[in-house]
Amino acid sequence: MTSTTRLTVAQALVRFLAAQYTERDGVRRRLIEATWGIFGHGNVAGLGQALVEYGDAMPFHQGRNEQSMVHAAVGYARQANRLSTHAVTTSIGPGATNLVTGAALATVNHLPVLLLPGDVFATRPADPVLQQLEIPHAGDVSVNDCLRPVSRYFDRITRPEALIPAVLQAMRVLTDPADTGAVTLALPQDVQAEAFDWPPDLFAERTWTVRRPGADPAELAQAVQAVRAARRPLVVAGGGVHHSRAEEALAEFAEATGIPVAATQAGKGSLRWDHPQDMGGIGHTGTAAADELARTADLVIGVGTRYTDFTTASGTLFAGEGVRFLNLNISPFDGHKLSGLPLVADARSGLEELTEALQLHEYRVDPRYVTEYAEDKQRWEHRVDACFETDEPDVRPTQPQVIGALDAVVDESDIIVNAAGSLPGDLHKLWRTRSPDQYHLEYGYSCMGYEIPAAIGVKMAAPGRPVWALVGDGTYLMMPTEIVTAVQEGIAIKVLLVQNHGYASIGGLSESVGGERFATAYRFRAADGTYTGAPLPVDLAANAASLGMRVLRAGTVSDLRAALAEARAADTPTCVYVETETADTVSGAPPAQAWWDVPVAETATRPSAVKAREEYDRHVSTRRRHL
Repeated sequence: MTSTTRLTVAQALVRFLAAQYTERDGVRRRLIEATWGIFGHGNVAGLGQALVEYGDAMPFHQGRNEQSMVHAAVGYARQANRLSTHAVTTSIGPGATNLVTGAALATVNHLPVLLLPGDVFATRPADPVLQQLEIPHAGDVSVNDCLRPVSRYFDRITRPEALIPAVLQAMRVLTDPADTGAVTLALPQDVQAEAFDWPPDLFAERTWTVRRPGADPAELAQAVQAVRAARRPLVVAGGGVHHSRAEEALAEFAEATGIPVAATQAGKGSLRWDHPQDMGGIGHTGTAAADELARTADLVIGVGTRYTDFTTASGTLFAGEGVRFLNLNISPFDGHKLSGLPLVADARSGLEELTEALQLHEYRVDPRYVTEYAEDKQRWEHRVDACFETDEPDVRPTQPQVIGALDAVVDESDIIVNAAGSLPGDLHKLWRTRSPDQYHLEYGYSCMGYEIPAAIGVKMAAPGRPVWALVGDGTYLMMPTEIVTAVQEGIAIKVLLVQNHGYASIGGLSESVGGERFATAYRFRAADGTYTGAPLPVDLAANAASLGMRVLRAGTVSDLRAALAEARAADTPTCVYVETETADTVSGAPPAQAWWDVPVAETATRPSAVKAREEYDRHVSTRRRHL
């Protein structure tokens, strides 16, 4: 008779997770490297006790906010190329619902994270219990059901034996490059503590192979035919290039064919900024060089991209006569977008196969096309230089000059983390990426508050490298609490905190769509009731210092350069605080090079809204449906 091991559900789960591994290209690593947690009555006696029981097998990190714990896990997972991630456990009620934003971010960006929220009693000895949501028409619903639509896999473990198929399915999804995202196992608090006789095979080491599927021969043949027929092809590199570690394969493809490469926010860094075929960012926040090529391309080769509205300029960017799309993507759902020819494959495998097939036909773009985009690239780099330069080093910097100062300090080992506000647009246009993983921009969900906890996760995955969290004051105020975690754990992240007194990005958008920057500034109320008075006397540098972080204040461009160099050399969590001037026409970032659809009021009496609607109608008329 096969022997069994008697453990609680929570103990069995921890032991199981500690024995899971991934393998890709011969490299093996733990799938669940650690667990984050905040404990309450929904998980303290279950998972909390189990993590104490098996602390030698499962490292634990104490968080301050449930959402930010997910962000840290996601940052780790992205830096680990989706081959390893963290688990996150919470109590029931608000602890569980605080996971929803982080789960949505993970799923939107196709990044694996395991969520283990506590749940109400499965046996219902008392009903309702503390923090239980009662639904009169559905007794089996709890607040954890909020996580269903933002999870790639969801299960509620109402009996001990149900854990076995659930955890196996959970691992399958976490390691599936075409289907990964947030995985949620809701754990009723009574079931967590319930004992069961488990089969020993459950705790045996398992290795989950992360696939690199090649292209279907028929799809590959169609792809080759489409490229050979193109005269002005353009590659759009998305996050899938990085997830697949396909950067070298992309460089070989570009060099062999002469085809230029533009990058989405997630794909930036697929080629180094100084690679001859790298045209920088594409779309609403892209470069003029990339967007002009996009407008005249006859074939758009998407590699690992979801074609969001920022990339397509809300359907107005790819306007060339007869333009077609070839979509190399591991997900068939994304491969068929924009009525494109699908090439469903791993990005690296697909690029290697496509390069080899095109070399057999000796395909290469016309030299005149190469000369054209090379000159466009050079002109754009001059614009970047102009944004970074200053003749007055003893005045406050503009935001592009802040980026330029950081650009001058880093090398290819540095990693910058950003997600929301006005910084993503400036970084996409201006940042000169030196290594494949230097540019960590979360723009699928563009979640304010992501940067600091994600930087902690990135630093955990890359402990020997400088990691910078770039945040504006609006983002900082959303979620600074994990600074305490960085201080507690000695995780030497660097926070570059830019104070511009409000939501600069949304303020600019508001002005462009007739909203007149309403309620976007952090200022006192004026006599007319609007937020147009003096700036609030808020000292964010003092706040960061109060949380235990070392803070360097920079009042001028010269101060900033020195502070950044000092912070980079620091071996403790360090913040550089700088207040910026409003960007002007000389040193400000170039304006948007392509449109973005934010609907404007169809009827209004205020002149700003009327004018904005006229401009909106003009852009809408250029939208193109690719059918």
